[in-house]
Amino acid sequence: MAKKDFYEILGVDRNATDAEIKKAYRQHALKYHPDKNPDNKAAEEKFKEAASAYEVLSNPEKRARYDQYGEAGLGNGGGGGGFSGGAMSMDDIFSMFGDVFGGHFSGFGGGGSRGGRRVQKGSNLRVKVKLTLLEIAQGVEKKIKVNKYIACSSCDGTGAKDSSSYQTCSTCRGTGQVTRITNSFFGQMQTQSACPHCNGEGHSITAKCTTCYGEGIVKGEEVISIQIPAGVSEGMQLSMNGKGNAAPRGGVPGDLIINIDEIPDLNLKRDGKNLLYDLFISFPDAVLGTSIEVPTVDGKARIKIAAGTQSGKILRLKGKGVPDVHSYNRGDQLIYINVWTPQNLSKEEKSILEKLHGSSNFTPSPGESDKSSFFDRMKDIFH
Repeated sequence: MAKKDFYEILGVDRNATDAEIKKAYRQHALKYHPDKNPDNKAAEEKFKEAASAYEVLSNPEKRARYDQYGEAGLGNGGGGGGFSGGAMSMDDIFSMFGDVFGGHFSGFGGGGSRGGRRVQKGSNLRVKVKLTLLEIAQGVEKKIKVNKYIACSSCDGTGAKDSSSYQTCSTCRGTGQVTRITNSFFGQMQTQSACPHCNGEGHSITAKCTTCYGEGIVKGEEVISIQIPAGVSEGMQLSMNGKGNAAPRGGVPGDLIINIDEIPDLNLKRDGKNLLYDLFISFPDAVLGTSIEVPTVDGKARIKIAAGTQSGKILRLKGKGVPDVHSYNRGDQLIYINVWTPQNLSKEEKSILEKLHGSSNFTPSPGESDKSSFFDRMKDIFH
């Protein structure tokens, strides 16, 4: 089943402002909130779907990539470390977007204990991935080793020395929020703020882990597998959710931003979806015609050079270019014919050419001017 457009999911125009996107997401989240729709799988899916759309459209960098490249600009993975736009867990949603609801996400029966905790987010990481033209044309899986902050294995990222040292905050009972009711001229007013005892985290640590000193994270490394879709280009960015630095004490990990670096090919030059190739042929081959092999991203291809081919003629190999990152369409390979003029002739070769020097067949007619041949070449490209 084709994925829905993120703007369509939230019911906003593609030119919607940040405020309009935030308002639309809040309406969807309130409508399909699991506390309001208990045991309703369809509502839960719509709730997650709206959160995934908001996660991209609320981020200016991700929204720009989505507008330009579609979901391919975000990658093609799902949740749990996949590219942006994939499935999100309920815990991710509640921890990441609580600010949309004024710091306390839930407002329905029983939900207060889940939405108010203050959860830290790890910082993003950036890496550069070098790709050959063949890898870009076909798509590729790259495995890279990244130095980053990871969850402490000694305490499982909690920051506590042991399980008995990690306790639910007795002040806020794990919600991370405290409620105050004050009397005023207008009646009773209820306000919520971060719990001062646990700093909004919902738990307290009585004895810190001796490995990470209570932070829950240590320096380490991870081998990450990156699926690069076919058709990416120089300077394009992909994003992987949750593959950046781990966050202190079980928070939400940051993202991994992948910058694409295209390695120039020795034979083929890229022009958008099309590939360009300069083919040099001898004067006799141009006069008499021949067949010759040329390189493509799919291997060698044999083409026919018609008798009387002029230097500057352009031949087209349909579908031998680079795939469109947005679709299944593929560009072409354009072959520019160059007739090679020899520079060092033997006496015999020079004698033969001198005999042909006066022949009308070796002199261009007035109708074969440079201007007309230029327009002929343009027709080869666009027709």
